[in-house]
Amino acid sequence: MERIVGTVVRGLRAPIIKEGDDIADIVVNCVMKASEIEGFKIQDKDIVTLTESIVARAQGNYASINAIANDIREKFGNETIGLVFPILSRNRFAIILRGIAKGAKKIVLMLSYPSDEVGNHLVDMDVLDVKGVNPWTDVLNEKEFREYFGYTLHPFTGVDYIEYYKSLISEYGIDCEIIFSNDPKTILNYTKNVIACDIHTRFRTKRILKENGGENVYGLDDILSYSIDGSGYNEKYGLLGSNKSTEDKIKLFPRDCQPIVNKIQESIKEKTGKIVEVMVYGDGAFKDPVGKIWELADPVVSPAYTSGLEGTPSEVKLKYLADNDFADLRGEELKKAISKYIENKESELVGNMAAQGTTPRRLTDLIGSLSDLTSGSGDKGTPIIYIQGYFDNYIK
Repeated sequence: MERIVGTVVRGLRAPIIKEGDDIADIVVNCVMKASEIEGFKIQDKDIVTLTESIVARAQGNYASINAIANDIREKFGNETIGLVFPILSRNRFAIILRGIAKGAKKIVLMLSYPSDEVGNHLVDMDVLDVKGVNPWTDVLNEKEFREYFGYTLHPFTGVDYIEYYKSLISEYGIDCEIIFSNDPKTILNYTKNVIACDIHTRFRTKRILKENGGENVYGLDDILSYSIDGSGYNEKYGLLGSNKSTEDKIKLFPRDCQPIVNKIQESIKEKTGKIVEVMVYGDGAFKDPVGKIWELADPVVSPAYTSGLEGTPSEVKLKYLADNDFADLRGEELKKAISKYIENKESELVGNMAAQGTTPRRLTDLIGSLSDLTSGSGDKGTPIIYIQGYFDNYIK
């Protein structure tokens, strides 16, 4: 019988993960149980993905705001600290800010505008045009910003992040000055001690600061890059990728993930004889066209994956072939012609017009986005995703 279903994606329910759990065994057991109950066969090139959150929880990779404060004191002493380009997030940055504030003497908080790095807007771009403000050249203090734009609440969270961040800092009785600029060098007019709080542009920001007189420059990836008083840590990403756990504790991005994905792959092979691909995923990499938010607040979509997920898709566009190479064919004749083309397609399609319009992104970013959208971020309870048929094409 002809196959009529392509890619199938299943969210697998899992137990609530706690520190010390063997996450690889739990994932394998969930996959095997789902296969048995749902009646699907495990096949070569199936994909198992698991959220970074359950890996970090199993590792117990947590840290308190006290650990953050101690690291801040160790790195900056009793100096005024400039915080450059933090994202606007109660989940991602607010608790980090509390930890930094607890370890600082004074903070100068420099926000990018009209939006942060991942698309959370402080003010609408059209309003900038109306007010005659150029965000690439104009530096505003808090009073000037309010005079231009007033008090604006985030459309999804209902939070005025300027006031919210200021209140978090004031909890610790320290001075806070807020400025608005998109030029990293601006902060050096206030202090030479800076933390670059951006995610994907952090290397450029740190380079510019150091080249222009920054004396003590770190990124969030440099804070808690090692354990402070027994805390969790991430040697590569530090505080990047962390999430709020409680009001005074964060869950860090997981570390040492490669042995976990390898173990899951090996264990499923032992049980089934099949080689599946495995990856740990965080945020997907996609943009909300309405809210304008770019989802990727983690430093990477996937911190670890098996070798079969390396690279980018090698696909051709069926509609291009149907409209161009085989425009004079229809029905079964067209199907056979396209099938033959796919069967004999080049392994490297860069520059080939038949591949134009296919998604030029890494497999891990595509699969991570698919997984993130499937599992969601709420109470679905499916932190493990099982994907079949992802590598199949029209002729399989």
